Amino acid sequence: MSPLFRNLASSLLVAGLAAVASAAPATKPLKVLLVTGGCCHDYANQKDLLKAGLEKRINVVVDHLHTPDKSTKPPLECLTNPGYAKGYDLVIHDECAAAADDPALVANVLKPHVDGTPGVALHCAMHSYRVVKDFARPQAPGSPGALWFDFLGLQSSGHGPQSPVAITYTNASHPITKGLSNWTTINEELYNNVQPPSVYPRHTSLATGRQTQTNKKDGTKKEAEAVIAWTNEFGPKKARVFATTMGHNNDTVQDPRYLELVARGVLWAAGKLEADGKPSAGYGR
Repeated sequence: MSPLFRNLASSLLVAGLAAVASAAPATKPLKVLLVTGGCCHDYANQKDLLKAGLEKRINVVVDHLHTPDKSTKPPLECLTNPGYAKGYDLVIHDECAAAADDPALVANVLKPHVDGTPGVALHCAMHSYRVVKDFARPQAPGSPGALWFDFLGLQSSGHGPQSPVAITYTNASHPITKGLSNWTTINEELYNNVQPPSVYPRHTSLATGRQTQTNKKDGTKKEAEAVIAWTNEFGPKKARVFATTMGHNNDTVQDPRYLELVARGVLWAAGKLEADGKPSAGYGR
């Protein structure tokens, strides 16, 4: 074969391989439903910060289930429509619905997760859907009062002041936290742990937060510490759940360190995070 024909054949081969590669179907993005609305937070902006931050980092498409209602009992569709997550691969709960306490309505919120849909719970989701008035008292896992706490994998009843929280990744070998560096937030809220997380058999702690809290009456200070990030498995199908109590203020929600943690939590819950903390093939950016 002459050099001219060899070069031509080589060029055609390269062009053919490039055409095959370009024709290969891209990995289908995960469909994620982000639930926001209710009391005490700037959900109008945070829903967009989360959508943009996650879609920039991982191969997901985030849709909103949002209400502008700012009450503690927002009229979220998930309360009345148990099929609200149909067609989605994962649901992120970032709502603040502390007074939504009807067990039948909370069961609607939980229905997709009972059926196996993975979940992520952020910040005030921990203080939502409390179906008993004495929610500050430990509720036994599996009891009626632990309806929502069983999904979360941890019970919280309140938080400290707005002040920095020092985050320490206590489980550095977990795929969600592997390679992440400890950091300190801006002013944030440290959510308490009502009882040891170990009471939830499928709970795995990932990080703790430490905060200096000042008594408003006498000025004395104390150091408070609580688990602030963890995983859980929920229901008969062991739906994966990732949760973090951080995320009150917009500057935290758009912090790259926070978004990286949440993005990894999403991928882990959906089964798309490798043991080294990297996204599975096709799910990174």
